[in-house]
Amino acid sequence: MTAPPDGRGRCDWALSAPDYVAYHDDEWGRPVHGTAAWFERITLEGFQSGLSWIVVLRKRPAFREVFRDFDPEAVARFGDDDVARLLTDARIVRNRQKIEAAVSNARAVLDLADDGVELGELLASHAPDPASHPRPQRLSDVPGSTPESTALSKDLKKRGFRFVGPTTCYALMQATGLVDDHVAYCWRAGAVGED
Repeated sequence: MTAPPDGRGRCDWALSAPDYVAYHDDEWGRPVHGTAAWFERITLEGFQSGLSWIVVLRKRPAFREVFRDFDPEAVARFGDDDVARLLTDARIVRNRQKIEAAVSNARAVLDLADDGVELGELLASHAPDPASHPRPQRLSDVPGSTPESTALSKDLKKRGFRFVGPTTCYALMQATGLVDDHVAYCWRAGAVGED
């Protein structure tokens, strides 16, 4: 796909499919609100591990359905029968470890709440200082992970989360506006964090 007809400059990764353009323009880098929204993002980033994001993005409606709109309380109640059911559902990524991680992570979200910690606040506490994170001039300037995403990964793993390596955590930070990695020539550069 070439640049969309609106003539706006965009991050290079967003130009390969209309789904990417819409996700880039309307969602990537914007803040999320509420535990279910944060849980959805951390879950989908975990499912993306080893795959192209477009695969997960296109399956997102089915993920929302089978994971009960990412209500952590509902997902935390999933048992072996639910995992077996999800492993047969071709509408989602059928990977036992990732499905089991989603259930385990839902339980970890509830454990956080029991300790008086909100998932979004925990994730945001690891965001880098914007002054120490210069705007990438081109896609090749965007790191795969950072010291902050590594620290977040360690913190989440310590709290029982799975499929939350430093690269996955950095992708989560980018997607939710905790860092602004829109390249300099992108029309969304500097707009991260806006609702």
